[in-house]
Amino acid sequence: MGRIGIVCDSTCDLGPDRLAELDVVMVPLRVTFGGDTYLDWVDVTPSRFYELLAASSSLPKTSQPSPADFARVYRQLAEDGCDGIVSVHLSAAVSGTIESAALASGMADIPVRIVDTHTTNVGLSLALFAAVEARDAGGSLDDIDSAARRVADRMTTLFALDTLEYLVKGGRAGKAQGLAASLLSIKPVLTFGSDGVIAPYKKVKGTRKAILEIAGAIGATGAQGQTVRVGILAGEAPELGNELTEAIDATGVAWELVTANTVGAVIGTYAGPRAVGAAFYSVS
Repeated sequence: MGRIGIVCDSTCDLGPDRLAELDVVMVPLRVTFGGDTYLDWVDVTPSRFYELLAASSSLPKTSQPSPADFARVYRQLAEDGCDGIVSVHLSAAVSGTIESAALASGMADIPVRIVDTHTTNVGLSLALFAAVEARDAGGSLDDIDSAARRVADRMTTLFALDTLEYLVKGGRAGKAQGLAASLLSIKPVLTFGSDGVIAPYKKVKGTRKAILEIAGAIGATGAQGQTVRVGILAGEAPELGNELTEAIDATGVAWELVTANTVGAVIGTYAGPRAVGAAFYSVS
């Protein structure tokens, strides 16, 4: 059985070192402050990005990789002996990254399967880990592709932001555009719908209640005794991730922490520095 390459984009927010350990190739998105453009996770770390964000008078711009960026990666994997590629990416509803990958796949010398996870960050990471597990178990191109899609289809992503300002100004608020989140300390819990569009999940008052709402949803997912696989995200506020971990424990659900991610420059442009959330699915 031939070797299968796995590709992702930088919005999985696992970072280059972790992806190298997984033998996954990352294609970075870009973030631009004024005249300076940085490759996400390559030229700018999350901590440096948030320093730049705090000092900037305007929101940075983000941009997807070009088809040529993906074509170079696909060509290199073919030259390295891969017989096929599974390319796992953030929601096509919030980025043109999938489109670039699809255009490049048509120029590749080997088959490339493009997986739209309909989410990002830890949600993208969970689908990516499923692909890696299937590859490492000796799976075929179809097996690896199916493993990533199966997790993407079953997964729920919930998150809360300290403010919707970045999301709205960046044009990524989707169906949450009209929420008056600045009033009365309302902290909407948001989700990615099945169409990959950001949408309201529930409005609560305060970050603590938002965390409890997310933990409660994870607990309900495992209410029939199934183990729940979870990825936790927290921006430049790791204490919020710790609070969410404790709140999940308090539900009594059987759960497995697959990954705990920070929030990189591209997702941080829209989420701000104090995002907290989780992606999760039950293991049946």
